Amino acid sequence: MIAKLTGKLDSWGAGHAVIDVNGVGYLVEASARTLSAIGIVGDHVTVHTEMLVGEDFLRLIGFASAEERDWFRLLTSVQGVGGKVALAILSALDPAEIQRAIASADSASIARANGVGPKLAQRICNELKDKAGSVATGALGIGGVNLNEPAGGILADALAALSSLGFKPAEASAAVGAADAELGPGASLDALVRLALRKAAK
Repeated sequence: MIAKLTGKLDSWGAGHAVIDVNGVGYLVEASARTLSAIGIVGDHVTVHTEMLVGEDFLRLIGFASAEERDWFRLLTSVQGVGGKVALAILSALDPAEIQRAIASADSASIARANGVGPKLAQRICNELKDKAGSVATGALGIGGVNLNEPAGGILADALAALSSLGFKPAEASAAVGAADAELGPGASLDALVRLALRKAAK
């Protein structure tokens, strides 16, 4: 698994960039927002990555921030949302805007993205509302930790565990949110903390 690339921005085009890491060029697909944020050709850049593997393809997706990558993972967990659609949403909206749209059931904002119709936008809001939490009550942590969920006790304990180890609140929340999204409901506190620590260390 390639989690991050640091190297020279060799070139970029519509929907992708090539990162030269010690003479090896990695082609990474990326949202328009990421491509505009990482820099210009020749710059030393760092991109967080997600590897998509299928029977007949191997693709690297690049992100300007770990938070954007976490939202990509959440979005692609929704039925009907593939990598291209998730990148289209991340091109149209930044993570904070996606978070607000889902928390307030504003499917029209999600539907602004290319290739996202009203029904799919509504499904995204419905399926991710529990992970997006409530912005109004401040229950949402970066990465999708919602302490108002039924499993909030475990999530709160996991956050406390990472905080006690010296992680900043935003880092702990992002790591626990990503671990929770990967493990799903019913995960034990031990499993959640172990996976969150691995994610926070990336």
